[in-house]
Amino acid sequence: MRRLVGIIICLPLVIGCMVTVFAQQSAPQRAANLRAQLAETEARQAELEIRRQQLDDELKPENIERSLAGIGSTHPEDLREQRRRQLEIEKKGIESQLETLAASRARLESAIASADVISYQSASVGGPSISQSDNAPVVTKPTSRPSRRKARKHRTRQTKFL
Repeated sequence: MRRLVGIIICLPLVIGCMVTVFAQQSAPQRAANLRAQLAETEARQAELEIRRQQLDDELKPENIERSLAGIGSTHPEDLREQRRRQLEIEKKGIESQLETLAASRARLESAIASADVISYQSASVGGPSISQSDNAPVVTKPTSRPSRRKARKHRTRQTKFL
C-alpha cells in the first residue's frame, strides 16, 4: 500500500521532469520519446487491468473462503471480512493508478499530436526543426487577420456610417 502511494505521488513529478527534458529536444525526437512513454504507459495499464481482474476473482465469496480454508479460527466470518477489505483496498488503489495512467495517456497523446504537427510544419517549411528551447528560432504561421492599422481604419469607417 505504501508503495502504491509512493508511485502515485512520484508519477506527476517524473512526468514533469520528462516534459522539461523534452522541451530541449527537436520535435521528431520529442515525438519518438513521447511514443515510447505512451507504450510504457499502455503496458503498465495492461498489467494493472490484469491485476484488477485477478482481484475481482479473489473477491468472490467462494474464493475468499477457499483462501482461508487452512486457517482455523473461532470467528471465520471476521477473517473473511478482513480479507475482503484488504482486497477491496488493493482494488481501489489499482483503480486509482489506472485513472492516473489514463490521464497521463491522454496528455501523452495530445503531446504526441502537437509534436507531430510541429515536426510536419518544420518539414514543410524546410527550415531548421522547431524546438521549444529559448535559443531556438521561432517560426510563426502568417495569419489572415488584418494589421492593426487596417483594423483601426476599418473600425473608423464603421463608426462613420453609424
